[in-house]
Amino acid sequence: MRRMPPRTLRGQLTAGLVVLLALACVAVGVTTALALRGFLMGRLDEQLSASGGRFAASLEHEARPDSDNRPDTRGQAESTFGARLLAGTVTQAAVVDDAADRALTLTTADRRTLAQVPADGNGHTLHLSELGPYRVTAVHGDDGDILVTGLPLHPVEETVHRLEAVEAVLFGAALAATGIAGALWVRLSLRPLQKVTARAVEVAGLPLASGEIAMPGPLPDADPRTEVGQVGGALNHMLGHVEDALTRRQASEERLRHFAADASHELRTPVANIRGHAELALRHKGPVPGEVRHALERIGSESQRMTRLVDDLLLLARLDAGRALEHEPVDLTLLVLNATDDARAAGPDHQWFLDLPEQPVTVTGDAHRLQQAIGNLLANARTHTPPGTEVTIALAAAATGVSVIVSDNGPGIPPELLSEVFVRFVRADHARSRDTGSTGLGLAIVKGVVTAHGGTVEVTSSPGRTAFRFTLPG
Repeated sequence: MRRMPPRTLRGQLTAGLVVLLALACVAVGVTTALALRGFLMGRLDEQLSASGGRFAASLEHEARPDSDNRPDTRGQAESTFGARLLAGTVTQAAVVDDAADRALTLTTADRRTLAQVPADGNGHTLHLSELGPYRVTAVHGDDGDILVTGLPLHPVEETVHRLEAVEAVLFGAALAATGIAGALWVRLSLRPLQKVTARAVEVAGLPLASGEIAMPGPLPDADPRTEVGQVGGALNHMLGHVEDALTRRQASEERLRHFAADASHELRTPVANIRGHAELALRHKGPVPGEVRHALERIGSESQRMTRLVDDLLLLARLDAGRALEHEPVDLTLLVLNATDDARAAGPDHQWFLDLPEQPVTVTGDAHRLQQAIGNLLANARTHTPPGTEVTIALAAAATGVSVIVSDNGPGIPPELLSEVFVRFVRADHARSRDTGSTGLGLAIVKGVVTAHGGTVEVTSSPGRTAFRFTLPG
Protein backbone atom coordinates (compact mmCIF):
# COMPACT_ATOMS: atom_id res chain seq x y z
CA MET A 1 0.00 0.00 0.00
CA ARG A 2 1.40 3.39 -1.02
CA ARG A 3 2.13 5.66 1.92
CA MET A 4 0.54 9.08 1.71
CA PRO A 5 2.71 12.16 2.33
CA PRO A 6 2.07 14.05 5.59
CA ARG A 7 -0.95 16.36 5.37
CA THR A 8 -0.42 18.55 8.41
CA LEU A 9 1.72 21.66 8.14
CA ARG A 10 3.86 20.41 11.00
CA GLY A 11 4.45 17.11 9.24
CA GLN A 12 5.20 18.82 5.93
CA LEU A 13 7.71 21.22 7.49
CA THR A 14 9.45 18.43 9.39
CA ALA A 15 9.52 16.18 6.33
CA GLY A 16 10.82 19.03 4.18
CA LEU A 17 13.56 19.80 6.70
CA VAL A 18 14.64 16.16 6.82
CA VAL A 19 14.54 15.84 3.01
CA LEU A 20 16.66 18.98 2.55
CA LEU A 21 19.17 17.75 5.13
CA ALA A 22 19.22 14.33 3.44
CA LEU A 23 19.96 15.96 0.08
CA ALA A 24 22.72 18.02 1.70
CA CYS A 25 24.18 14.90 3.32
CA VAL A 26 24.10 13.06 0.00
CA ALA A 27 25.82 15.98 -1.73
CA VAL A 28 28.49 16.19 0.99
CA GLY A 29 28.98 12.42 1.01
CA VAL A 30 29.34 12.17 -2.77
CA THR A 31 31.66 15.19 -2.88
CA THR A 32 33.93 13.93 -0.08
CA ALA A 33 34.03 10.40 -1.53
CA LEU A 34 34.95 11.70 -4.97
CA ALA A 35 37.51 14.09 -3.47
CA LEU A 36 39.10 11.33 -1.39
CA ARG A 37 39.12 8.97 -4.35
CA GLY A 38 40.75 11.62 -6.52
CA PHE A 39 43.33 12.36 -3.85
CA LEU A 40 44.21 8.70 -3.38
CA MET A 41 44.36 8.13 -7.12
CA GLY A 42 46.74 11.09 -7.39
CA ARG A 43 48.96 9.58 -4.72
CA LEU A 44 48.98 6.29 -6.65
CA ASP A 45 49.95 8.13 -9.82
CA GLU A 46 52.78 9.86 -7.94
CA GLN A 47 54.03 6.51 -6.67
CA LEU A 48 53.90 5.08 -10.15
CA SER A 49 55.80 8.04 -11.57
CA ALA A 50 58.41 7.76 -8.83
CA SER A 51 59.01 4.08 -9.61
CA GLY A 52 59.99 5.03 -13.15
CA GLY A 53 59.14 1.59 -14.49
CA ARG A 54 62.12 0.03 -12.67
CA PHE A 55 60.29 -3.18 -11.82
CA ALA A 56 58.93 -3.58 -15.34
CA ALA A 57 62.41 -2.94 -16.83
CA SER A 58 63.98 -5.60 -14.62
CA LEU A 59 61.71 -8.23 -16.14
CA GLU A 60 63.92 -8.30 -19.30
CA HIS A 61 66.91 -10.28 -17.90
CA GLU A 62 68.78 -10.33 -21.15
CA ALA A 63 69.02 -6.54 -20.99
CA ARG A 64 70.94 -6.76 -17.68
CA PRO A 65 73.87 -9.18 -17.94
CA ASP A 66 75.23 -7.97 -14.65
CA SER A 67 72.09 -8.99 -12.82
CA ASP A 68 71.39 -12.29 -11.08
CA ASN A 69 68.56 -12.99 -13.53
CA ARG A 70 66.03 -11.80 -10.95
CA PRO A 71 63.66 -8.82 -11.36
CA ASP A 72 64.47 -5.79 -9.23
CA THR A 73 61.84 -5.69 -6.48
CA ARG A 74 63.73 -3.39 -4.16
CA GLY A 75 61.60 -0.53 -2.88
CA GLN A 76 58.53 -1.93 -4.61
CA ALA A 77 55.26 -2.17 -2.69
CA GLU A 78 53.62 -5.50 -2.40
CA SER A 79 51.19 -6.29 -5.25
CA THR A 80 53.10 -3.98 -7.61
CA PHE A 81 52.42 -5.10 -11.17
CA GLY A 82 54.94 -4.92 -14.01
CA ALA A 83 54.76 -5.84 -17.66
CA ARG A 84 57.00 -5.42 -20.70
CA LEU A 85 55.56 -5.01 -24.18
CA LEU A 86 57.49 -5.26 -27.39
CA ALA A 87 55.88 -4.36 -30.69
CA GLY A 88 52.48 -4.26 -28.92
CA THR A 89 52.87 -7.76 -27.48
CA VAL A 90 53.30 -8.57 -23.79
CA THR A 91 56.58 -10.46 -23.36
CA GLN A 92 56.77 -10.61 -19.57
CA ALA A 93 54.33 -9.86 -16.71
CA ALA A 94 54.78 -10.32 -12.97
CA VAL A 95 53.58 -9.04 -9.62
CA VAL A 96 55.50 -8.43 -6.40
CA ASP A 97 54.38 -11.00 -3.85
CA ASP A 98 56.03 -11.34 -0.41
CA ALA A 99 59.07 -9.25 -1.45
CA ALA A 100 59.57 -11.46 -4.54
CA ASP A 101 58.12 -11.60 -7.98
CA ARG A 102 55.48 -13.92 -9.26
CA ALA A 103 54.86 -14.51 -12.90
CA LEU A 104 51.35 -13.96 -14.13
CA THR A 105 49.31 -15.83 -16.64
CA LEU A 106 47.48 -13.24 -18.69
CA THR A 107 44.40 -13.90 -20.73
CA THR A 108 43.99 -12.69 -24.24
CA ALA A 109 41.72 -9.94 -22.98
CA ASP A 110 44.34 -8.86 -20.43
CA ARG A 111 47.02 -8.69 -23.14
CA ARG A 112 44.72 -6.66 -25.36
CA THR A 113 43.95 -4.30 -22.50
CA LEU A 114 47.64 -3.80 -21.67
CA ALA A 115 48.48 -3.18 -25.31
CA GLN A 116 45.93 -0.34 -25.37
CA VAL A 117 47.52 1.58 -22.47
CA PRO A 118 49.17 4.73 -23.96
CA ALA A 119 52.83 5.25 -23.09
CA ASP A 120 52.28 8.81 -21.86
CA GLY A 121 53.43 8.44 -18.26
CA ASN A 122 49.94 9.19 -16.95
CA GLY A 123 47.83 6.98 -14.73
CA HIS A 124 45.15 4.75 -16.23
CA THR A 125 42.70 2.35 -14.65
CA LEU A 126 42.21 -1.17 -15.95
CA HIS A 127 41.02 -4.56 -14.76
CA LEU A 128 43.16 -7.72 -14.88
CA SER A 129 41.51 -11.10 -14.65
CA GLU A 130 43.82 -12.50 -11.97
CA LEU A 131 44.50 -9.30 -10.00
CA GLY A 132 41.37 -7.15 -10.29
CA PRO A 133 41.34 -3.34 -10.73
CA TYR A 134 44.75 -1.64 -11.05
CA ARG A 135 46.11 1.82 -11.65
CA VAL A 136 48.89 1.61 -14.24
CA THR A 137 51.26 3.89 -16.12
CA ALA A 138 53.26 3.09 -19.25
CA VAL A 139 56.62 4.58 -20.33
CA HIS A 140 59.04 3.87 -23.19
CA GLY A 141 62.03 1.63 -22.30
CA ASP A 142 65.62 1.77 -23.50
CA ASP A 143 65.22 -1.04 -26.04
CA GLY A 144 62.21 0.37 -27.86
CA ASP A 145 59.87 -1.56 -25.59
CA ILE A 146 57.06 -0.25 -23.37
CA LEU A 147 57.24 -0.71 -19.62
CA VAL A 148 53.93 -0.90 -17.72
CA THR A 149 53.89 -0.52 -13.93
CA GLY A 150 50.76 -0.72 -11.79
CA LEU A 151 49.49 -0.58 -8.24
CA PRO A 152 46.27 -2.18 -6.96
CA LEU A 153 43.16 -0.03 -6.51
CA HIS A 154 41.83 -2.21 -3.73
CA PRO A 155 43.25 -0.04 -0.89
CA VAL A 156 41.76 3.05 -2.52
CA GLU A 157 38.37 1.43 -2.94
CA GLU A 158 38.49 0.05 0.60
CA THR A 159 39.30 3.47 2.03
CA VAL A 160 36.55 5.16 0.03
CA HIS A 161 34.02 2.51 1.01
CA ARG A 162 35.03 2.89 4.65
CA LEU A 163 34.50 6.63 4.39
CA GLU A 164 31.10 6.04 2.79
CA ALA A 165 30.11 3.65 5.58
CA VAL A 166 31.19 6.12 8.26
CA GLU A 167 29.34 8.93 6.51
CA ALA A 168 26.21 6.77 6.15
CA VAL A 169 26.21 6.07 9.90
CA LEU A 170 26.94 9.68 10.86
CA PHE A 171 24.48 11.17 8.38
CA GLY A 172 21.80 8.66 9.38
CA ALA A 173 22.22 9.59 13.04
CA ALA A 174 22.23 13.27 12.09
CA LEU A 175 18.99 12.84 10.09
CA ALA A 176 17.30 10.99 12.95
CA ALA A 177 18.40 13.60 15.49
CA THR A 178 17.44 16.44 13.16
CA GLY A 179 14.04 14.86 12.49
CA ILE A 180 13.28 14.64 16.21
CA ALA A 181 14.69 18.06 17.04
CA GLY A 182 13.04 19.57 13.95
CA ALA A 183 9.66 18.11 14.88
CA LEU A 184 9.95 19.58 18.38
CA TRP A 185 11.09 22.94 17.04
CA VAL A 186 8.32 23.09 14.43
CA ARG A 187 5.78 22.08 17.08
CA LEU A 188 7.04 24.86 19.33
CA SER A 189 7.07 27.38 16.48
CA LEU A 190 3.52 26.48 15.41
CA ARG A 191 2.09 26.64 18.91
CA PRO A 192 0.56 30.09 18.23
CA LEU A 193 -1.07 28.65 15.10
CA GLN A 194 -2.59 25.89 17.24
CA LYS A 195 -4.12 28.59 19.42
CA VAL A 196 -5.58 30.21 16.31
CA THR A 197 -7.01 26.85 15.23
CA ALA A 198 -8.45 26.15 18.68
CA ARG A 199 -10.08 29.58 18.75
CA ALA A 200 -11.56 29.08 15.27
CA VAL A 201 -12.92 25.67 16.29
CA GLU A 202 -14.37 27.20 19.45
CA VAL A 203 -16.18 29.88 17.44
CA ALA A 204 -17.35 27.32 14.86
CA GLY A 205 -18.98 25.32 17.66
CA LEU A 206 -21.06 28.25 18.91
CA PRO A 207 -24.78 28.34 18.04
CA LEU A 208 -24.55 31.51 15.96
CA ALA A 209 -27.94 31.09 14.31
CA SER A 210 -29.96 32.57 17.17
CA GLY A 211 -29.83 33.72 20.75
CA GLU A 212 -27.33 35.78 22.66
CA ILE A 213 -23.79 34.54 22.01
CA ALA A 214 -20.78 35.13 24.27
CA MET A 215 -17.90 35.44 21.83
CA PRO A 216 -14.41 34.44 23.04
CA GLY A 217 -11.85 37.17 23.58
CA PRO A 218 -9.13 38.09 21.07
CA LEU A 219 -5.99 36.04 20.68
CA PRO A 220 -3.03 37.40 22.66
CA ASP A 221 0.46 37.92 21.26
CA ALA A 222 -0.63 38.41 17.64
CA ASP A 223 2.72 39.71 16.42
CA PRO A 224 2.12 41.23 12.96
CA ARG A 225 5.78 40.68 12.04
CA THR A 226 5.20 36.91 11.77
CA GLU A 227 2.91 34.97 9.44
CA VAL A 228 1.18 33.28 12.37
CA GLY A 229 0.73 36.67 14.02
CA GLN A 230 -0.83 38.03 10.84
CA VAL A 231 -3.28 35.11 10.76
CA GLY A 232 -4.09 35.68 14.44
CA GLY A 233 -4.60 39.41 13.83
CA ALA A 234 -6.91 38.68 10.89
CA LEU A 235 -8.89 36.22 13.05
CA ASN A 236 -9.19 38.81 15.85
CA HIS A 237 -10.42 41.37 13.33
CA MET A 238 -12.95 38.90 11.93
CA LEU A 239 -14.16 37.93 15.42
CA GLY A 240 -14.70 41.60 16.18
CA HIS A 241 -16.89 41.98 13.10
CA VAL A 242 -18.79 38.77 13.93
CA GLU A 243 -19.37 39.91 17.52
CA ASP A 244 -20.63 43.28 16.33
CA ALA A 245 -22.96 41.62 13.80
CA LEU A 246 -24.27 39.18 16.43
CA THR A 247 -24.87 42.03 18.86
CA ARG A 248 -26.88 43.92 16.26
CA ARG A 249 -28.79 40.78 15.31
CA GLN A 250 -29.60 40.05 18.94
CA ALA A 251 -30.80 43.59 19.47
CA SER A 252 -32.97 43.32 16.35
CA GLU A 253 -34.40 39.99 17.53
CA GLU A 254 -35.13 41.46 20.95
CA ARG A 255 -36.95 44.39 19.38
CA LEU A 256 -38.92 41.99 17.19
CA ARG A 257 -39.84 39.83 20.17
CA HIS A 258 -40.96 42.83 22.18
CA PHE A 259 -42.97 44.03 19.22
CA ALA A 260 -44.63 40.61 18.74
CA ALA A 261 -45.41 40.35 22.44
CA ASP A 262 -46.73 43.92 22.71
CA ALA A 263 -48.72 43.62 19.49
CA SER A 264 -50.22 40.32 20.60
CA HIS A 265 -51.21 41.78 23.96
CA GLU A 266 -52.74 44.78 22.27
CA LEU A 267 -54.59 42.64 19.73
CA ARG A 268 -56.15 40.25 22.22
CA THR A 269 -58.70 42.75 23.52
CA PRO A 270 -59.96 44.12 20.17
CA VAL A 271 -60.09 40.64 18.66
CA ALA A 272 -62.08 39.39 21.64
CA ASN A 273 -64.41 42.38 21.30
CA ILE A 274 -64.95 41.75 17.59
CA ARG A 275 -65.70 38.11 18.27
CA GLY A 276 -68.07 38.98 21.10
CA HIS A 277 -69.96 41.52 19.03
CA ALA A 278 -70.28 39.04 16.14
CA GLU A 279 -71.69 36.38 18.47
CA LEU A 280 -74.03 38.92 20.04
CA ALA A 281 -75.29 39.99 16.63
CA LEU A 282 -75.93 36.36 15.68
CA ARG A 283 -78.08 35.93 18.82
CA HIS A 284 -80.37 38.82 17.79
CA LYS A 285 -84.01 37.72 18.06
CA GLY A 286 -85.16 39.66 15.09
CA PRO A 287 -84.79 38.56 11.49
CA VAL A 288 -81.23 38.77 10.13
CA PRO A 289 -80.68 38.77 6.35
CA GLY A 290 -78.78 35.78 5.04
CA GLU A 291 -75.94 37.88 3.69
CA VAL A 292 -75.51 39.58 7.03
CA ARG A 293 -75.63 36.29 8.93
CA HIS A 294 -72.97 34.84 6.62
CA ALA A 295 -70.80 37.90 7.12
CA LEU A 296 -71.16 37.66 10.89
CA GLU A 297 -70.30 33.96 10.83
CA ARG A 298 -67.18 34.74 8.78
CA ILE A 299 -66.24 37.47 11.23
CA GLY A 300 -66.58 35.02 14.10
CA SER A 301 -64.57 32.35 12.29
CA GLU A 302 -61.78 34.75 11.39
CA SER A 303 -61.82 36.12 14.93
CA GLN A 304 -61.26 32.64 16.28
CA ARG A 305 -58.40 32.16 13.81
CA MET A 306 -56.94 35.52 14.83
CA THR A 307 -57.25 34.54 18.50
CA ARG A 308 -55.29 31.33 17.89
CA LEU A 309 -52.61 33.28 16.01
CA VAL A 310 -52.33 35.84 18.82
CA ASP A 311 -52.11 33.07 21.41
CA ASP A 312 -49.39 31.32 19.40
CA LEU A 313 -47.41 34.52 19.04
CA LEU A 314 -47.70 35.21 22.75
CA LEU A 315 -46.54 31.68 23.56
CA LEU A 316 -43.51 32.00 21.29
CA ALA A 317 -42.70 35.39 22.78
CA ARG A 318 -42.79 33.88 26.29
CA LEU A 319 -40.63 30.95 25.20
CA ASP A 320 -38.14 33.31 23.54
CA ALA A 321 -38.01 35.38 26.71
CA GLY A 322 -37.08 32.23 28.63
CA ARG A 323 -40.03 32.30 30.98
CA ALA A 324 -40.00 29.29 33.27
CA LEU A 325 -42.47 26.50 32.56
CA GLU A 326 -44.13 24.34 35.14
CA HIS A 327 -42.07 21.43 36.43
CA GLU A 328 -44.44 18.75 37.61
CA PRO A 329 -44.69 15.00 37.01
CA VAL A 330 -46.51 14.49 33.71
CA ASP A 331 -48.08 11.23 32.52
CA LEU A 332 -46.88 11.37 28.92
CA THR A 333 -48.83 8.22 28.02
CA LEU A 334 -52.09 9.91 29.01
CA LEU A 335 -51.19 13.02 27.00
CA VAL A 336 -50.57 10.89 23.90
CA LEU A 337 -53.88 9.06 24.36
CA ASN A 338 -55.85 12.30 24.76
CA ALA A 339 -54.12 13.98 21.82
CA THR A 340 -54.80 10.95 19.63
CA ASP A 341 -58.49 10.96 20.57
CA ASP A 342 -58.69 14.66 19.64
CA ALA A 343 -56.88 14.03 16.33
CA ARG A 344 -59.17 11.08 15.52
CA ALA A 345 -62.20 13.25 16.11
CA ALA A 346 -60.78 16.09 13.98
CA GLY A 347 -59.59 13.79 11.18
CA PRO A 348 -61.89 10.77 10.88
CA ASP A 349 -60.76 10.25 7.28
CA HIS A 350 -57.24 9.33 8.51
CA GLN A 351 -56.16 6.07 10.10
CA TRP A 352 -54.68 6.58 13.57
CA PHE A 353 -52.47 3.99 15.30
CA LEU A 354 -50.85 3.89 18.73
CA ASP A 355 -47.59 2.24 19.75
CA LEU A 356 -47.25 2.59 23.53
CA PRO A 357 -45.16 0.73 26.11
CA GLU A 358 -46.92 -1.46 28.64
CA GLN A 359 -46.01 0.75 31.57
CA PRO A 360 -46.98 4.46 31.82
CA VAL A 361 -44.20 6.88 30.92
CA THR A 362 -43.78 9.97 33.06
CA VAL A 363 -41.57 13.03 32.67
CA THR A 364 -41.10 16.29 34.53
CA GLY A 365 -42.45 19.32 32.72
CA ASP A 366 -45.41 21.46 31.76
CA ALA A 367 -48.35 19.19 30.94
CA HIS A 368 -50.31 21.89 29.07
CA ARG A 369 -47.41 22.82 26.81
CA LEU A 370 -46.45 19.21 26.14
CA GLN A 371 -50.06 18.46 25.27
CA GLN A 372 -49.97 21.40 22.86
CA ALA A 373 -46.71 20.15 21.24
CA ILE A 374 -48.11 16.63 20.69
CA GLY A 375 -51.37 18.06 19.36
CA ASN A 376 -49.50 20.29 16.91
CA LEU A 377 -47.58 17.31 15.53
CA LEU A 378 -50.78 15.34 15.03
CA ALA A 379 -52.51 18.36 13.48
CA ASN A 380 -49.58 18.81 11.13
CA ALA A 381 -49.85 15.16 10.02
CA ARG A 382 -53.59 15.51 9.52
CA THR A 383 -53.39 18.79 7.62
CA HIS A 384 -50.57 17.96 5.20
CA THR A 385 -51.50 14.39 4.23
CA PRO A 386 -54.40 13.17 2.06
CA PRO A 387 -57.41 11.25 3.43
CA GLY A 388 -56.68 7.59 4.19
CA THR A 389 -53.11 8.29 5.36
CA GLU A 390 -51.88 6.11 8.21
CA VAL A 391 -50.53 8.10 11.16
CA THR A 392 -48.71 6.30 13.97
CA ILE A 393 -47.98 7.82 17.38
CA ALA A 394 -45.25 5.96 19.24
CA LEU A 395 -43.85 6.48 22.71
CA ALA A 396 -40.44 5.08 23.61
CA ALA A 397 -38.60 5.23 26.92
CA ALA A 398 -34.85 4.69 27.22
CA ALA A 399 -32.06 5.45 29.66
CA THR A 400 -31.13 8.58 27.69
CA GLY A 401 -34.64 10.01 27.60
CA VAL A 402 -38.24 9.67 26.45
CA SER A 403 -39.17 10.03 22.78
CA VAL A 404 -42.46 10.77 21.07
CA ILE A 405 -42.55 9.82 17.38
CA VAL A 406 -45.32 10.86 14.99
CA SER A 407 -44.94 9.18 11.60
CA ASP A 408 -47.10 8.90 8.51
CA ASN A 409 -47.01 7.30 5.08
CA GLY A 410 -47.96 10.47 3.24
CA PRO A 411 -46.21 12.14 0.30
CA GLY A 412 -43.41 13.56 2.45
CA ILE A 413 -41.89 16.99 2.86
CA PRO A 414 -40.19 18.68 -0.12
CA PRO A 415 -36.40 18.47 0.31
CA GLU A 416 -35.99 22.24 0.00
CA LEU A 417 -38.28 22.75 3.01
CA LEU A 418 -36.98 19.93 5.21
CA SER A 419 -34.37 22.10 6.95
CA GLU A 420 -36.89 24.94 7.57
CA VAL A 421 -39.97 23.13 8.85
CA PHE A 422 -39.43 24.44 12.40
CA VAL A 423 -39.01 28.05 11.24
CA ARG A 424 -41.89 30.38 11.96
CA PHE A 425 -44.43 31.00 9.20
CA VAL A 426 -42.85 28.38 6.91
CA ARG A 427 -45.46 26.35 5.02
CA ALA A 428 -45.38 23.52 2.54
CA ASP A 429 -48.12 25.41 0.66
CA HIS A 430 -47.13 29.06 0.50
CA ALA A 431 -50.74 30.05 -0.11
CA ARG A 432 -52.46 31.02 3.14
CA SER A 433 -55.23 28.44 3.25
CA ARG A 434 -58.46 29.53 4.81
CA ASP A 435 -59.72 25.96 4.85
CA THR A 436 -57.02 24.55 7.08
CA GLY A 437 -56.53 27.69 9.12
CA SER A 438 -52.79 26.99 9.32
CA THR A 439 -50.71 29.82 10.78
CA GLY A 440 -47.29 28.34 10.07
CA LEU A 441 -46.45 28.44 13.78
CA GLY A 442 -47.38 24.92 14.89
CA LEU A 443 -44.00 23.26 14.37
CA ALA A 444 -42.18 26.35 15.66
CA ILE A 445 -44.17 25.99 18.89
CA VAL A 446 -43.23 22.29 19.05
CA LYS A 447 -39.56 23.17 18.81
CA GLY A 448 -39.89 26.01 21.31
CA VAL A 449 -41.71 23.86 23.88
CA VAL A 450 -39.34 20.90 23.53
CA THR A 451 -36.28 23.15 23.71
CA ALA A 452 -37.66 24.85 26.82
CA HIS A 453 -37.88 21.38 28.40
CA GLY A 454 -34.21 20.70 27.57
CA GLY A 455 -35.07 18.29 24.76
CA THR A 456 -34.40 17.98 21.04
CA VAL A 457 -36.66 17.64 18.02
CA GLU A 458 -35.84 16.31 14.55
CA VAL A 459 -37.57 15.27 11.35
CA THR A 460 -36.82 12.75 8.60
CA SER A 461 -38.84 12.57 5.42
CA SER A 462 -38.98 10.74 2.12
CA PRO A 463 -41.89 9.87 -0.17
CA GLY A 464 -44.06 7.44 1.80
CA ARG A 465 -42.41 8.03 5.18
CA THR A 466 -42.25 11.17 7.35
CA ALA A 467 -41.38 11.03 11.04
CA PHE A 468 -41.18 13.77 13.66
CA ARG A 469 -39.38 12.82 16.86
CA PHE A 470 -38.90 14.87 19.98
CA THR A 471 -36.91 13.59 22.93
CA LEU A 472 -37.18 14.80 26.52
CA PRO A 473 -34.74 14.14 29.34
CA GLY A 474 -35.76 11.06 31.31
